[in-house]
Amino acid sequence: HLASSLPLPSERDHLRPRIDLIVFMIDITSKYSLKNVETSLAYVDASFFLGKVCFLVTGVGRVNACSIETNAVCKLGDTYCSPVLFCELELEGTRIATAQRLVRMLGICAGHIRGVSALSFVSLMRKSDDD
Repeated sequence: HLASSLPLPSERDHLRPRIDLIVFMIDITSKYSLKNVETSLAYVDASFFLGKVCFLVTGVGRVNACSIETNAVCKLGDTYCSPVLFCELELEGTRIATAQRLVRMLGICAGHIRGVSALSFVSLMRKSDDD
């Protein structure tokens, strides 16, 4: 399911399936995109930041058109202890690889991958302080 911002409308709460993973998409060419995500973060329950949130940054191939510094997005990932994935959706191979990665993350977050929890998975994705 897709939403352009949070909070989600409450009138359909009874029809909404369980939320296993939240992917915040940030278009690096739009400052509005980052502001919208930052505003929406206030509506996410703190427990989701234990492995069930990631930030997907698009438009990284258009360096000349960037309105947001990558450091700002990385800082957001650090602040919320959530992974940041960078991709260029215009390239088919990258788009497919990113979709497969997100589906795999969703499987882990939903509990469909035995022996791996969302929390353990996100801790594996975190870079060490020595990097």
